Amino acid sequence: MGTLVSLGTPLSDVLLIGGTVAPGPNGRTAIWNVSTGSPAYLNAIDPATGASLLSAALPGADGSYAVGATPDGTIYAGTYNNGHLYRLRPGGTVEDLGRPIASETFIWRITTDDQGNVYGGTFPNGKVFRYDDKTGAVRDYGTVKPGQTYVKSIDYADGKIYTGSLPDAHIMELDVDSGAITELPSPPGLGDPADKVVYDLNARGGRVYARISTAFPGPLYVWDIASRTWVDEIPNAHGLDISPIGADGSLYLIQNSELTKYDPATKTLTGTGLTFTGRIQNARSIGYADLGLPDYPGTSVVGTLWRGEEFRYNPQTGKSEIFQTQVRREPIEILSVAGGKDKIYAGGFLNGGVSVVDPSTGAATFNRFSQVEALMEGSDGKLWIGAYPEARLYAYDQTQPWSSPEYSPGPPGTSDNPTQLLNLKPDLLQTRARALAEVNGKIAVGTVPDGDRLGGALVIYDPNTNTAQKYRNVVQDECVFGLTARQGIVYGGTSIVGGLSTTPPTRHAGTVFAWDVAKSKKLWETVPVPGAVTVSSVTFGPDGLLWGVAGKTVFAVDPHSGKVLKSFVLGTTNSSGDIVATTDAVYVSIDLNKIYRIAPGKKQTPTLFLEHAHRRLGVRGDDQLLLTNGSELFRVDISR
Repeated sequence: MGTLVSLGTPLSDVLLIGGTVAPGPNGRTAIWNVSTGSPAYLNAIDPATGASLLSAALPGADGSYAVGATPDGTIYAGTYNNGHLYRLRPGGTVEDLGRPIASETFIWRITTDDQGNVYGGTFPNGKVFRYDDKTGAVRDYGTVKPGQTYVKSIDYADGKIYTGSLPDAHIMELDVDSGAITELPSPPGLGDPADKVVYDLNARGGRVYARISTAFPGPLYVWDIASRTWVDEIPNAHGLDISPIGADGSLYLIQNSELTKYDPATKTLTGTGLTFTGRIQNARSIGYADLGLPDYPGTSVVGTLWRGEEFRYNPQTGKSEIFQTQVRREPIEILSVAGGKDKIYAGGFLNGGVSVVDPSTGAATFNRFSQVEALMEGSDGKLWIGAYPEARLYAYDQTQPWSSPEYSPGPPGTSDNPTQLLNLKPDLLQTRARALAEVNGKIAVGTVPDGDRLGGALVIYDPNTNTAQKYRNVVQDECVFGLTARQGIVYGGTSIVGGLSTTPPTRHAGTVFAWDVAKSKKLWETVPVPGAVTVSSVTFGPDGLLWGVAGKTVFAVDPHSGKVLKSFVLGTTNSSGDIVATTDAVYVSIDLNKIYRIAPGKKQTPTLFLEHAHRRLGVRGDDQLLLTNGSELFRVDISR
């Protein structure tokens, strides 16, 4: 049996996504944001000091992309993954208004009108709703664009709602009274809207500003509402929002890594000298405030960045700065876990990050980083990291200081560490480096595709030559969820789902496959559990068989032929679990709350080893299993 020991929460940081600038609890202008966590918190920040004016829990919510204010200073937040709407009236406490539309689990963005009504865009049915601030009545406008599951961006102007969709770039105009919907023409030069995204959209001063890009810079197109024409294209805009129109008729945005002033009348862009660094340079909230500081007379531009920094700029003096606010760090859900020779590694979901954890004490060294899909300590002692987005592969040399220029740079002159070795978005159209394995000193990477696509990839990276062999659709129209390797052969588990899980699959079940690295050849492919969508994890047991898990079923196949030799139905759900092995037994995660042990022998009957809620299962040597539950890490000491 095993002894469960909590190692605490190894990952914590600030992540601000939804935000706005509006009156604060003291009546003066504040920067409002929701910080991601369990639960998420609604925060008000004093723009003059960065101090926290308010921090209120949003029970049941994990975070928010959607924060807005009504004319009377009421703050609303639309959240995920519960799809609720929350309200904070001036001087009051946070109210949970529930889910506006029962079918929708994610409110992507919200906006308000002059009467205080709130409009939101949703997932998974791409709907728009209106919430009446006075009566609480909800109007469901339905799916805005058939086939588009996300209304990712939304804003209001003069009786109309403007929306941007995902997975394809469609901009829609909705009449709030009649409910009539009209699609705007695509901006000039956009081409096919498929596989493009309206990532941000703002209505400002009679124009709609639509950024068709990703989290990274892209073109911001300007639509003139009165003339119903596209009138400008601003290149290399970062998003996520642009400021309101200022007193002089201009607005501010982040463009080419600089806070930039844009004059809609003359279509001119003027840099402010306030520059930004790092991989993500998006403003989570941006507006104006009177700071009452000597170097910031009158009205200044203020806003927050995703890691909790505030930026500010004064047009009169040219003074600007970026500094860390006092928004508190929140625990980060663990997405990936791996055991090393004398360490445990944990990778974060959404906020991201990599922590190196002491297995005995739980003491953790946290490093800011991307969302981490997979971790593996190599035979060379390096930590190999599979990241999202763009299915990137990194190597972290643990003998040298951590210094990530994208997320957490070290002192000037420090070498990049981790080092980025692969980006599989440009040529293979992949987004998640979901699985890692080592094979004869090379690193095998299994991936999930980007956007509304099917078909993952298997990539074999050679650290000695810095070259990679890349194979898409090793299993046709399936992505690679799990990997293991032995004697020059890579074995994988696959899933029929696509990158957004919105594209209808062409296959009926996940598979297991074997790939000969030296010969660059698939040896066999097997469906071990007919009807099971995903084979989420594979490993070699002490009996020499290749074991895997597909939902509620654990199975073993002959690694030479792919023939299924054993199969046990242990669960009641199709939740994706992990399977790991020691020299004594195989351990498998079932229903995300049970661990079964399968030891060599004639019967090899699975026995219940442990019951405990978890998301991921890992192993460190022969004596410890690793479990994650939300942001908490556990080790399980195996009794012998």
